[in-house]
Amino acid sequence: MTDDLGGHILLLSGHPGSGKSTIAGTLAHLPGVPKVHFHSDDLWGYIKHGRIDPWLPQSHQQNRMIMQIAAGVAGRYAKDGYFVILDGVVRPDWLPAFLALACPLHYIVLRTTAAEAIDRCQARGGDSLSDPDVVAGLHAQFADLGAFEHHVLSMSGMDKGQALQSVINALRSGSFHIGSGEAIDNERAG
Repeated sequence: MTDDLGGHILLLSGHPGSGKSTIAGTLAHLPGVPKVHFHSDDLWGYIKHGRIDPWLPQSHQQNRMIMQIAAGVAGRYAKDGYFVILDGVVRPDWLPAFLALACPLHYIVLRTTAAEAIDRCQARGGDSLSDPDVVAGLHAQFADLGAFEHHVLSMSGMDKGQALQSVINALRSGSFHIGSGEAIDNERAG
């Protein structure tokens, strides 16, 4: 499945609770080319003092910095032949940083219902995001991606195996590959 994806980057995005990390981790362990599961949420966790929750309006500069770091790390792995599966809450405005790497880029946005997202996040426990208002707010940010709506895969009602197969099929289709023209068109539209 991934034999021809060495040097590619998959931005596996979506709201919290959409299944990104579960699918990315499973995908990264499949046979084929060397793979990296890059959990971009970890980058916020490295900030031990002065961290601003990334969903707050005042976090814009911090989020921009994280986006640039994520693109740099993903690009370094990809340039050494790894298939990079970056999972995170990656909105279309992050795409130019990844397109600048000149690596083949795929953008898949996973979406469930808001109720499924909230249930999944609350079931995780630990330090995971579980506030239903925050989860619902982040879910709403992915409710309509405009020019990027065709990059959405619905995960509603799917089990883990079905969700993984849906992402594999999407990669195989080539329909989720993204080029610089698409990002430029979106910036003009936005």
